[in-house]
Amino acid sequence: MVKRIDSNAQRLKRHKRVRGKISGTPERPRLAVYRSNAHISAQIIDDVNGVTLVSANTYEKDFEGLGSNKEAARKVGNTLAKRALEKGISAVVFDRGGYIYHGRVSELAEGAREGGLKF
Repeated sequence: MVKRIDSNAQRLKRHKRVRGKISGTPERPRLAVYRSNAHISAQIIDDVNGVTLVSANTYEKDFEGLGSNKEAARKVGNTLAKRALEKGISAVVFDRGGYIYHGRVSELAEGAREGGLKF
């Protein structure tokens, strides 16, 4: 019998392994990415205090367009960077959430860099 690979379980395993090595501090919080088939979301987290400082996603009411393409991911990155700079956050640690750095994840990162975040 052929066993089917559970790709989300493998992603969670990769994410857990990376999270053992990186964490967000108040000076340099963690930019965490979550990607589903229909949407993408990102949040900036201070792991020391256990607080989400800023978030942006494609399922907000004022978001226009599809949530499942590269343009949407870049818009989310730009929005997140703008909100972070308003709160005084300029440098973050990027946490890709176990996803490969390709496609929508890389577009979100590039959008955040365009918006002024450093990582």
